[in-house]
Amino acid sequence: MEKLSNPQKTIEIIKKYEFAFQKKFGQNFLIDSHVLDKIIAAAGITKEDCVVEIGPGIGTLTQYLAETAGEVVAVEIDRMLIPILEETLADYSNVTVINQDILKVDLEALVREHNGGRPVKVVANLPYYITTPIIMGLFERHVPVSSITVMVQKEVAERMKAAPGTKDYGALSLAVQYFAMPYIAANVPPNCFMPRPKVGSAVIRLTRHEAPPVQVEQEEMMFKIIRASFNQRRKTLVNGLKNSPEIPYSREEVLEALQKMGLPESIRGEALTLQEFAQLTNRLSSPDTWEQP
Repeated sequence: MEKLSNPQKTIEIIKKYEFAFQKKFGQNFLIDSHVLDKIIAAAGITKEDCVVEIGPGIGTLTQYLAETAGEVVAVEIDRMLIPILEETLADYSNVTVINQDILKVDLEALVREHNGGRPVKVVANLPYYITTPIIMGLFERHVPVSSITVMVQKEVAERMKAAPGTKDYGALSLAVQYFAMPYIAANVPPNCFMPRPKVGSAVIRLTRHEAPPVQVEQEEMMFKIIRASFNQRRKTLVNGLKNSPEIPYSREEVLEALQKMGLPESIRGEALTLQEFAQLTNRLSSPDTWEQP
């Protein structure tokens, strides 16, 4: 059938099925072939790949993925879209559509079934309200994923890629960069979607690290320290940690660890690198194993 990247074809399908956009699912369908080509190129899809697509919508991106990948598994939460996908993807024998919430899918079982447990590539045009839970869920659950290429709100993409000391740098930057290397492949204006979102978007590729770039003994504690450091950005790191119920260390212990790292008492979380957060966590969780430099 004619590609859905043609806006007229998208309108035709929506009218045929009397489809109503669901605000709760953050539905914005791509209608720009150049952007679709950029997503495929950024993800580096080949016939060797099994791709998991999150939120296929009416199948616009899915059609492009099916033509370039070996297999596509599309997970769609909205049951009203399933009959539409059956029509728009009828020409593609290498696509499986699953009507489930991606946050409730057993992704490890899915990867075992469709790719023998080997890493898959994740591609998605994500609803903005659920971007972070989906991406961090994939990483933190250690699902076999080699890369995640997603369309997200532009400011979220910038936060993922941000460096220490910048206004966009925060807990999300550190969490993403611990697990992956972020690369912004394209900026996408609102007129590339139907309906048009109110904000600009960006395509970002997160290439999974083979091993974390820093060595930390207690990964979960490091992320608690990171979150506490950014919960109140204007406060010093010491006060941020002191005020958090998740942090079991005293003000004195934090001060001592910072002093041994050569960092001032007045430092804020936004000034610390991922390496320094890992070192701070290691010093606090195992102080006896660290000698004063």
